[in-house]
Amino acid sequence: MTGQITAAQFHAADGVEDWRCLYHLVSAYFPTDSLSTAVALVDEVGRLADEAQQQHLIVDLRGTGVTVSLTRRDIALARRISAAAKELGLSADPTAVQLINVTLDALAGADVLPFWQALLGYRQIGDDYLFDPSRRGPGFGLQPSDEARPQRNRMHLDIAVPHDQAEARIAAALAAGGHLVSDAHAPMWWVLADAEGNEACVATWVGRA
Repeated sequence: MTGQITAAQFHAADGVEDWRCLYHLVSAYFPTDSLSTAVALVDEVGRLADEAQQQHLIVDLRGTGVTVSLTRRDIALARRISAAAKELGLSADPTAVQLINVTLDALAGADVLPFWQALLGYRQIGDDYLFDPSRRGPGFGLQPSDEARPQRNRMHLDIAVPHDQAEARIAAALAAGGHLVSDAHAPMWWVLADAEGNEACVATWVGRA
């Protein structure tokens, strides 16, 4: 499939059960029992990506597993990577897939974004988002604020999780002493806070384009 597709369209496709949409990416995590097995999978991913002439993918290699991220339109490549993993005796673990962003409330984003870009050594996308060019650190975004909030934290984490893992992740956070601040935008995102009121959002693709 070519061109942009929605997360719902991706998940409706056959053969992509290993994969989960996180914002604009789709990711799959394959646990491995050794570094050599992980390397073997990465070799296959590289070969398949070369055959598909696809360079827009992210591979995270660890001795305990491999995470592969693609764009939503790469359905055929996702299927072939899953098949290659299966040939190596590997099964995907959707519970291990996530994407973390740090989000800052800002009155004048144009005034503060250059500071954070210089400090983090990141690159800019659009008017309000920075990303790590090495893909090692979390994304950094700005959220418009219409008033100063001296008594409220102005920075929070956004944790994007697979849509079918959101309730379990929220339940775990609540059981660990957190509380629900708002579910007004669920299932796109829920706002949670720790015992001292520090906030975080759990987000999914559901309801997004």
